[in-house]
This record gives sequence, C-alpha cells and structure tokens, in this order.
Amino acid sequence: MLQRGAHSISCKLRCFDIEPAYCYDGDSMSDEKYSIYSQSGVIPVRTGKTGLEVLLITSRRRQRWIIPKGVIEPDMSPEESAVKEALEEAGVCGKVASGEIGRYTCEKWGGTCTIRVFALRVKKQLDSWPEASFRRRRWVGIKIALRMVENTALAQIIKKIPEHLGKKG
Repeated sequence: MLQRGAHSISCKLRCFDIEPAYCYDGDSMSDEKYSIYSQSGVIPVRTGKTGLEVLLITSRRRQRWIIPKGVIEPDMSPEESAVKEALEEAGVCGKVASGEIGRYTCEKWGGTCTIRVFALRVKKQLDSWPEASFRRRRWVGIKIALRMVENTALAQIIKKIPEHLGKKG
C-alpha cells in the first residue's frame, strides 16, 4: 500500500514541492514508514586528450565529488530531469546515451533517495551556469573518478561507462 505525503526543500535557485512515496513494511502491520525519493542523474562524458573522461561536480555543502542529479520533476521523464540538472549543476548540455546505466541509493532529507543514472554525451560546456558559485567541476579519466567519489555504488556505475558507451576507458 502506497501513500503520498508532502515535503518541501528550499534551495537558493528555487523551491520544489516534492511528494515522496511512503511504503509500509510489507511483512508487518506496523505503521512504520520509509520515505523514498526518486532522483535521476547523469554522468557527463566526453572524449578528451587521454581518452574517455567523465565530469564530476562537488556537492553543495560537504564539497564531495558527485554527479549532477536531482528529484525527478513530475512533468519530465527521468532522462529529461537529469539533463536539466546537468545544465543547472554542471553547466553542460548534451544528449543522453541510450538506457539507464544503473541505480544507487543515498540517505538524504530524512529518507532514502534512489538515483537512476544515465550517461550524457556532452555537446556544450558553458562558462557560466546557475550553480557555478557554489560547485566546482572537473573532467577526469575513469580511474581517477573512481578514486574521487565516496559512494561505492556510484563508483561501480562509473566503472560501467566504457562498456555502456562501447568504448575503452
């Protein structure tokens, strides 16, 4: 049985009204709820001087290396929403490569976020973008990216990029 609830998250650029799904534990009749937020993100990719590169950005508060991601907008597909986040958070535009690469979870906003991840073939990188004042970005090879990200499940998804795109990394 699913129920919907309301939760608001404010940020400097906008305010989202997010409706997380609340799932009851199917093995018991308890009223304990688990809040689940659906997000999507992209791993921006390009071919650089040394081969395949991915773009990592820093998180807003802790400045950890992550990928552009955000809550899936109600009027957008996961891919469309992730492309929007890539523009806002990393200042890159491009086309999503076919298919989802993988999913990972993280604890956030008092619940569990499940992030669906896609590859974004970058066509354009902007010098100025909406979140440039509080995020850094860095193009790196796959091996370096694996050392930079703290989330091991995200690292495993990054490791799949070359195979997903049919290239050696």
